[in-house]
Amino acid sequence: MNKKIILAGGCFWGLEDLLRSQMGVLDTVVGYTGGTNESPTYENHPGHAEAVEITYDPNITNYKKLLDFFFQIHNPTTLNQQGNDKGSSYRSAIFYNDEEEKQIAEEMIDIVNKSKRWPNPAVTTLEPFVKFWPAEEYHQDYLIKNPGGYTCHAIYFDSYLK
Repeated sequence: MNKKIILAGGCFWGLEDLLRSQMGVLDTVVGYTGGTNESPTYENHPGHAEAVEITYDPNITNYKKLLDFFFQIHNPTTLNQQGNDKGSSYRSAIFYNDEEEKQIAEEMIDIVNKSKRWPNPAVTTLEPFVKFWPAEEYHQDYLIKNPGGYTCHAIYFDSYLK
């Protein structure tokens, strides 16, 4: 049975583009989660993070490996910011489904901090998953539709899991 993970780490376009390339990732959808209003839109999503819902095959990859890659492709130490994007929509966040996922996420944040790859500690929030709203169609697969489009994501480091 396939599983899902919801991650936020800046503009969802670049995050989706890199995450979809991982072995075992079957599907990605960009959208909004963690905020205060129902049916958020790009123009109205107070408190929501721009996030990516990742469907993956647990026989090929797992939650920890996906978190490892997540921490390789964004700066988890900048509060409510990635690149030029600023505000809580662009926060680094992991939306966990249960206590096991929360514990694995806490362990990964500890690994990231102990690595000293970033000059400051991670400010990634751990938030219980409640509901995910897909973004408007023009945001889905944005960098495939617009190959020269904006992204502030890159693979900054190799795996934290050695």
